[in-house]
Amino acid sequence: MILAGWALITLASLAYFDFSELPPFVVEKLPVRFETLWMWSLRVHVAAAITSLPLCTILMTRALQRRRTLHRWLGRIAGTIVIFALVPSGVVLAFDAKGGTIVTAGFLLSAALVAWFGVRGVAAARRRDLVTHARAMRHVFAQMSVAVTSRAFLLVLDRLNVDPDRAYVIALWAPVLLSAAVAELSSVNIKSILEHIRKVSRVFRESSLLGFVVRARALVGPLVRHGR
Repeated sequence: MILAGWALITLASLAYFDFSELPPFVVEKLPVRFETLWMWSLRVHVAAAITSLPLCTILMTRALQRRRTLHRWLGRIAGTIVIFALVPSGVVLAFDAKGGTIVTAGFLLSAALVAWFGVRGVAAARRRDLVTHARAMRHVFAQMSVAVTSRAFLLVLDRLNVDPDRAYVIALWAPVLLSAAVAELSSVNIKSILEHIRKVSRVFRESSLLGFVVRARALVGPLVRHGR
């Protein structure tokens, strides 16, 4: 699904690299502050996205993870593109995003998550902390997938006749937050949580039984003495 969405986005984005004619999206956005910076940021962001998303997708597969040398080098390429091209250009574009301040905040949050977990993931890989590396990379991939899932949300909301301005806000924030939640939950060790719950339940049952015995003895003791 992610790669299919990536292919559609790539086809739709090729017009951004036609220097002889401005695509409709750009014409709609103009004029913007710092037009030259914005235009180059758009092209860098699109180029970085269409190269890094498929790389990150295959890096998440078991097949490539078993090929450590190839995984390491492709990871370095993807990490460099994401941290030094995708995130900075996305931050520039965020300030002129459709939908105003609330949408800008959503894009900046997503960029911050990618930057934070991207740097953490690289650092963890360098010190061979594969658990932290895997968790961080799941967050990076989850936020990058927002480019696809956000468009899916827009299609659904359009079918439901949701107001376009409201739909745009929902279609951004919902994937950003849901992707972060899914990435975090996928890092949780369900077995250890269930084992912890069982231990707590066992302690609670034993404590309850002990309390019941103590209370019963406290009640029966005076009755026995009174009976004497």
